[in-house]
Amino acid sequence: MGRPLRVVARVHGYPPDHNAGAEWMLHTMLRALAARGHDVQVHLHRYGAGLPGRYEIDGVQVFPLQASYFPLAGQGADVLVGHLDGVPALAAYGRAWDVPTVALVHNTHAPSFAGAAACDLAVYNAAWTAEAAADFYGAHRLVPPADLTVRPPVVAEDYATTPAGDRVTLVNLCEAKGGPLLWELAERMPDVGFLAVQGSYGEQVVPAVVPDNVEVLPSVPGALMRDRVYARTRVVLMPSSYESWGRVGVEAMASGIPVVAHPTPGLTESLGPAGVFVDRGDVDAWEAEIRRLLAPKAWAAASKKALNRSAELDPAADLAAWCDAVEALADRKE
Repeated sequence: MGRPLRVVARVHGYPPDHNAGAEWMLHTMLRALAARGHDVQVHLHRYGAGLPGRYEIDGVQVFPLQASYFPLAGQGADVLVGHLDGVPALAAYGRAWDVPTVALVHNTHAPSFAGAAACDLAVYNAAWTAEAAADFYGAHRLVPPADLTVRPPVVAEDYATTPAGDRVTLVNLCEAKGGPLLWELAERMPDVGFLAVQGSYGEQVVPAVVPDNVEVLPSVPGALMRDRVYARTRVVLMPSSYESWGRVGVEAMASGIPVVAHPTPGLTESLGPAGVFVDRGDVDAWEAEIRRLLAPKAWAAASKKALNRSAELDPAADLAAWCDAVEALADRKE
């Protein structure tokens, strides 16, 4: 690609205000395009989303819905990008304006696959997501879009710290992420300090009386997770009922922090041999693994595995493939 592209994303929310894994994945991918010299814009399609007014983050320009600039920017784009519930509308805009469209697929839910089928390129967040998509398209006799797998890119240097803390940490206290289990463990383990970080979505489960050994933090922006969370953490818990990948675990491993997780397909893929897997319903086993990992020798061995896995997940190759794919789409338009 010999010229700078205009890449326009249309999404419902964006960092730092909208602080969820899907949005941080999208942002890391868009900032890689900006680093290649492309004009990258994000246009929000919900009122009140994002910071007030137009702003820039890591070379990516973000426009609120009130700016009403998306139709002009979108029609002049080389590539349109979207995800989650915004994909069907994005695909329609692309068809109307003859602009190639890309859908980021963050989960294995049928509406995500159905929406992506109308786009020119589907970008799956994991190998198992791509496999589930192939099964979906085959079962519904749909022609699948071109596809690429980009694992949610965690740039280790953005999160790496020396974990000097002693806390056992859960990020997002909703039921699906394991909030109730955290409180049960805290009551069973009064000698252990816990860090309970509220999430940016889902109903947060926080008791009226918080045990003395638990500190509750409000939702922490991704850019502050290293200093406010991981620097204070000894072990991360991920007792999620569903994770298509599990970004928090990968962020933690950048600092060599062991992760205890429920064996969802996404978590087994992302954590790999570094993960310590326990069924979310077995509270005794969770307590046993936490106590084991808090012992210095066991922690050191698990930390080494975590650092090795973090190195294996270096996103450089995935991000390069992503940028190449977007540039190739623009070439096809010409």
